[in-house]
This record gives sequence, C-alpha cells and structure tokens, in this order.
Amino acid sequence: MTKVPSIAKLLVAALATSCHDVHESSAFSFRPASLHLKTVANKRAWHSRPPTRCKLASADCSSIESLSSLSSSSQTLSFLNQFNAALSSMDQTSAEALAGPFFGLSLFPYLAFLFFLQVPQNNTPKGVTVGFATCLLFVFLTIPAAIAAKVWFDVSLADCDWLHGSAESLLTVTNLVTVVAFRQALSYEEQTRRGDSRDVPVPESVLSFDPMVKLVVGLTGLAFLTALFPAVAGAQVHTPYLNGFMDIPTQLLPWTPTHSEPSNALTITCWIIHITSLVEFLVAMGFCWRYAEVTQNPKWKGLTWGLLPLHSSGITACTYHLFYNSIPVLVPLQAALTCMGNLTAMWAAFRIAKSNGWDVPWGQIQVMDDEKNSIENDVRWDRSQSLVGFEDLGEALASDNDYTFIFKLFTGCAVASYIVKYGELWFEFPFDPELNVALAFIVVPSLLNAFKWYKRSQDPTFEGWF
Repeated sequence: MTKVPSIAKLLVAALATSCHDVHESSAFSFRPASLHLKTVANKRAWHSRPPTRCKLASADCSSIESLSSLSSSSQTLSFLNQFNAALSSMDQTSAEALAGPFFGLSLFPYLAFLFFLQVPQNNTPKGVTVGFATCLLFVFLTIPAAIAAKVWFDVSLADCDWLHGSAESLLTVTNLVTVVAFRQALSYEEQTRRGDSRDVPVPESVLSFDPMVKLVVGLTGLAFLTALFPAVAGAQVHTPYLNGFMDIPTQLLPWTPTHSEPSNALTITCWIIHITSLVEFLVAMGFCWRYAEVTQNPKWKGLTWGLLPLHSSGITACTYHLFYNSIPVLVPLQAALTCMGNLTAMWAAFRIAKSNGWDVPWGQIQVMDDEKNSIENDVRWDRSQSLVGFEDLGEALASDNDYTFIFKLFTGCAVASYIVKYGELWFEFPFDPELNVALAFIVVPSLLNAFKWYKRSQDPTFEGWF
C-alpha cells in the first residue's frame, strides 16, 4: 500500500501536463491528508505561473489534430488515385456495358421533350420540331451500324471510320435541319417585329412539317448510300469514310509530324461531321435565346440552358476521338451527359408549354419561375453585331441566304478539322492518354459555355468567347 501515493503522483503529473483543467477530486482520490495539503499548495503555485506548459499541451493537441487531418487527407488522396486508376484502366467492353443503360434511359425524356415542344400553345415552328425529332432517326440507325462493326470486324463503331462517318452524318443532318428551320422562323419573326413583313410570306417550314421532312429524307438517303457502296465493295475495318478524299497524305504536309496517325484515326470528312455538329448545336442554342426575345417569352432561354449537357456530351465524343478512342471511360461519361441533357431539355420544354397556357392533364404543377431578369432584359436589341461567339453565327450571317450560310458554316468547320487532325500530331498527349487531361478538354469549354450564358442573362450586351 505504500506505493499508492507514488503511483498517484505519476498519474497527477501526467494528467497535469496534458491538460490543467482536471478536477482535483478525481486526480487525487487516493492520497492521504498530508500529501493533499502539499498538493493543494503546489496547485495554487501552479495556477499562479504563466501557462507555458499549457500552451505546450495545446500545441501537442494541435499537432495530433494536424497529423489526424493529414492522415485523413492522405487516405482521401489515396482513394481518389485508386478511383482514377480504375477509371483509366476500364476496358472497352466494360465501358460500353456501363453506357448502355444511360443511352437506353435517355430515350424516354427525349420523347417527353418532343411532346412538350410541339404542344399547340407553343406555336413552335414545325421545321424546328422536325429537326429535333430527326435525332431519333440518328439514334435508331446508329444501332445497326454499331452491330455491323461488331459482327463484321469485332470493333466498336468509333473504330470503323466508314461506318462511323455514315452514322454520325445523321446527327449533322439533325442539327442542320434544326438550325435552318429556326433561322427561317427567326428571320420572319424579326421582320414582323420591325413591321417589314407585309411583303414577306410566312416560311413554309414555320407552318408545315413537309419541307424539313423532305430535306431529312433526302439527306438520310445520301448518308445511307455512303455506307452502302463501301459495304458492297468489300470495305475493311479501317477503310476511310468517303475514301478519305479530303485527307492530306503525310508526305505532302509542309512539316514532318512528330507522330504517325494510328489506323483508327478519323478522316477529315469524319472530323468535319463531328465539329459541324458541335457548332450547329451552339448556333441552335443561340437561336433558342433569340427566339425568347422575339416572342417575349423568357422560358425559351431555359431551353438554351437545358441543352448545355447535350453540348458537353458532344464535346466528350470529340475528346474521345482526339485521343484516338484510347480512353474508354469517356463512353459512359458521354452517355450519362446525354441522359442528363435529355432530362434538362424535357424540363425546359415543359416550362415553355406551361408558360404558354398548356394545362397539365394530371393536375397543377408549380413551375419554378425566374422572372426577375425578365422582360426588360429579354427585349433589348442593343447587342453589337461583332462575331465573337459561335452561337452568334446565325445572327452574324443573317443577311446570307440558306445556301451561303451553310457553305460558310461548313467551310469554317473544315478549316478547324484540318487543324485538329494534323495539328495534334505535333503533341504528345493524344499518344500518351491521361484521363485528367481528357477531362480538362471537356470540363473547361463546358464551364466557359455555361458561364457565357449566365453572363448574357445578366448583361444582354455580353458576347462571350466562343
């Protein structure tokens, strides 16, 4: 029993060093009276000293907390690195299996989007509805092309250029019809607004589906022929789309490229299809914004916002091809963005229908309103006509007829395609694929695009950067 006080002293010293606010009753429960009086005196002397040791104890506690925080951060970084490695190592089969459900589910909101868009109360130009509906044709005709690539050559559609180009050309047709129909409707609406429409007939594409349906049928037949002729002629897996007639042989380039193209590289015509689709979609987004102004219904601007994820989906597809289809995880990412974009487009079209007086058949649904920026900003027409954003191509080329407009659009996209196809041969990143670099190619332009529309909603004179 004589060892108890010494043990108690050690316990007291340890507790006092770590934290001075320990209760006396608990710290000294085992001591005799004499030791208690001495300890009380020492305790008073302790409290009269500067709290140097307490600061040291606090520092020790802070150090422990810092170490704990560093450990937690290290574990988080380790998890992120493992997750990134798992995504980077995903194979093509797994990527396509993961993308399938997203693409399948995205069909239903898109059908709802088309339904809400064409309700009679909207007075949506008929040709615009045909343009957006043509996307379904692209989806359903791409399926047999993908099956053919897998059955005949055991590759994905993206790795078979002649089938890939023929299928993707239908998406260009979709966006082209949408842009032309929107352009014709906007031209008439703006002339009506200025009072210049007395001698200008209403475009047939505004009142009837027929003109754009005929255009779609003709262009779809042409796309079908670009796949039929190579198939009959015995095309191989890497036969170039349209026989690569616009490609430049490597030996004729004015410089010696650092790298050689892999066999699955896109031809110039296939790149033109992809880049044209992106630019056309931006133009269509700009037309939705302008349509809100001429109809004085700001809900049409919501459709511009709703289409943003779909444009990011297109950027993801182009990034996938930029890296020569070597980052499979971009395939399910594109599918997820497509599904999300169809949902947001559906919601935007629903809001347009509600704002125009369409009644919900299953009861009243409150629709979020954002009218605070409304009419006074929506009806301004003091924007400069300088060409800065791709979405402003329609406005900048408003004086052109449809044929010269399309020619200038495709010419600009062809120049961009040459820069992309042959310019990337100078760099290392397409041949040493990194997921983070690929994501930067997707995220940065997508954020800039979103921020551009945000700024424009606050300031109608803001043009943007691209």
